Amino acid sequence: MSRGHQVELAFVSSQDADAVAETMHALSTPSRVRILSRLAAGPVSVGKLANDLHLEPSTVSQQLRVLRHLRLVVGTRRGRHIVYSLHDDHVGVLLAEAMAHAEHLGLVPVTSTRRRARPA
Repeated sequence: MSRGHQVELAFVSSQDADAVAETMHALSTPSRVRILSRLAAGPVSVGKLANDLHLEPSTVSQQLRVLRHLRLVVGTRRGRHIVYSLHDDHVGVLLAEAMAHAEHLGLVPVTSTRRRARPA
Protein backbone atom coordinates (compact mmCIF):
# COMPACT_ATOMS: atom_id res chain seq x y z
CA MET A 1 0.00 0.00 0.00
CA SER A 2 2.69 2.52 0.88
CA ARG A 3 5.44 1.72 -1.65
CA GLY A 4 8.29 0.36 0.43
CA HIS A 5 7.21 1.51 3.87
CA GLN A 6 5.22 -0.52 6.33
CA VAL A 7 2.80 1.80 8.10
CA GLU A 8 0.44 0.57 10.79
CA LEU A 9 -2.93 2.13 10.06
CA ALA A 10 -4.96 0.54 12.85
CA PHE A 11 -5.45 2.67 15.95
CA VAL A 12 -3.57 5.78 14.85
CA SER A 13 -2.79 8.02 17.82
CA SER A 14 -4.45 11.42 18.01
CA GLN A 15 -1.02 13.09 17.69
CA ASP A 16 -0.24 11.11 14.53
CA ALA A 17 -3.73 11.81 13.18
CA ASP A 18 -3.18 15.55 13.73
CA ALA A 19 0.13 15.44 11.83
CA VAL A 20 -1.36 13.50 8.92
CA ALA A 21 -4.44 15.75 8.77
CA GLU A 22 -2.21 18.83 8.63
CA THR A 23 -0.23 17.29 5.76
CA MET A 24 -3.40 16.32 3.89
CA HIS A 25 -4.75 19.84 4.47
CA ALA A 26 -2.04 21.04 2.09
CA LEU A 27 -3.86 19.20 -0.69
CA SER A 28 -7.14 20.93 0.12
CA THR A 29 -6.30 24.02 -1.93
CA PRO A 30 -6.27 23.66 -5.73
CA SER A 31 -3.42 26.14 -6.16
CA ARG A 32 -1.23 24.10 -3.79
CA VAL A 33 -2.03 20.90 -5.68
CA ARG A 34 -1.08 22.64 -8.93
CA ILE A 35 2.15 23.97 -7.41
CA LEU A 36 3.11 20.51 -6.12
CA SER A 37 2.23 19.01 -9.49
CA ARG A 38 4.46 21.51 -11.31
CA LEU A 39 7.29 20.93 -8.84
CA ALA A 40 7.03 17.18 -9.48
CA ALA A 41 8.31 18.00 -12.98
CA GLY A 42 11.38 19.74 -11.57
CA PRO A 43 12.64 22.67 -9.48
CA VAL A 44 11.61 26.22 -10.43
CA SER A 45 11.56 29.77 -9.13
CA VAL A 46 8.46 31.60 -7.89
CA GLY A 47 8.33 33.63 -11.11
CA LYS A 48 8.49 30.54 -13.30
CA LEU A 49 5.86 28.79 -11.16
CA ALA A 50 3.57 31.81 -11.41
CA ASN A 51 4.07 31.98 -15.17
CA ASP A 52 3.60 28.23 -15.74
CA LEU A 53 0.44 28.08 -13.61
CA HIS A 54 -1.01 31.47 -14.65
CA LEU A 55 -1.11 32.62 -11.01
CA GLU A 56 0.00 35.85 -9.38
CA PRO A 57 3.52 35.64 -7.91
CA SER A 58 2.13 36.80 -4.54
CA THR A 59 -0.35 33.88 -4.56
CA VAL A 60 2.43 31.42 -5.38
CA SER A 61 4.65 32.87 -2.64
CA GLN A 62 1.86 32.64 -0.07
CA GLN A 63 1.10 29.01 -0.95
CA LEU A 64 4.79 28.09 -0.98
CA ARG A 65 5.08 29.50 2.54
CA VAL A 66 2.38 27.04 3.68
CA LEU A 67 3.96 24.16 1.78
CA ARG A 68 7.39 24.97 3.26
CA HIS A 69 5.91 25.08 6.77
CA LEU A 70 4.43 21.61 6.20
CA ARG A 71 7.79 20.44 4.82
CA LEU A 72 6.33 19.48 1.46
CA VAL A 73 8.65 21.79 -0.50
CA VAL A 74 12.14 23.15 0.01
CA GLY A 75 13.74 26.29 -1.31
CA THR A 76 17.38 26.54 -2.39
CA ARG A 77 19.02 29.90 -2.96
CA ARG A 78 20.61 30.28 -6.38
CA GLY A 79 22.10 33.73 -6.63
CA ARG A 80 19.32 36.25 -6.06
CA HIS A 81 16.54 33.69 -6.59
CA ILE A 82 15.13 30.83 -4.56
CA VAL A 83 14.38 27.69 -6.51
CA TYR A 84 11.68 25.43 -5.07
CA SER A 85 11.38 21.66 -5.31
CA LEU A 86 9.46 18.87 -3.64
CA HIS A 87 10.84 18.03 -0.21
CA ASP A 88 11.35 14.39 -1.19
CA ASP A 89 9.90 11.53 -3.22
CA HIS A 90 7.17 10.93 -0.63
CA VAL A 91 5.50 14.19 -1.64
CA GLY A 92 5.35 13.10 -5.26
CA VAL A 93 3.95 9.71 -4.24
CA LEU A 94 1.33 11.39 -2.02
CA LEU A 95 0.23 13.63 -4.88
CA ALA A 96 0.23 10.77 -7.39
CA GLU A 97 -1.88 8.61 -5.04
CA ALA A 98 -4.34 11.47 -4.47
CA MET A 99 -4.65 11.97 -8.24
CA ALA A 100 -5.06 8.22 -8.82
CA HIS A 101 -7.79 8.09 -6.17
CA ALA A 102 -9.62 11.04 -7.73
CA GLU A 103 -9.36 9.28 -11.10
CA HIS A 104 -10.62 6.02 -9.56
CA LEU A 105 -13.67 7.86 -8.20
CA GLY A 106 -14.29 9.44 -11.59
CA LEU A 107 -13.62 12.94 -10.25
CA VAL A 108 -10.97 13.68 -12.86
CA PRO A 109 -10.83 12.34 -16.42
CA VAL A 110 -8.32 9.57 -17.06
CA THR A 111 -6.64 11.71 -19.73
CA SER A 112 -5.97 14.41 -17.12
CA THR A 113 -3.83 12.11 -15.00
CA ARG A 114 -2.09 10.57 -18.01
CA ARG A 115 -0.74 13.95 -19.15
CA ARG A 116 0.77 14.95 -15.83
CA ALA A 117 4.39 14.47 -14.91
CA ARG A 118 4.85 11.37 -12.80
CA PRO A 119 7.18 11.64 -9.79
CA ALA A 120 10.41 9.70 -9.99
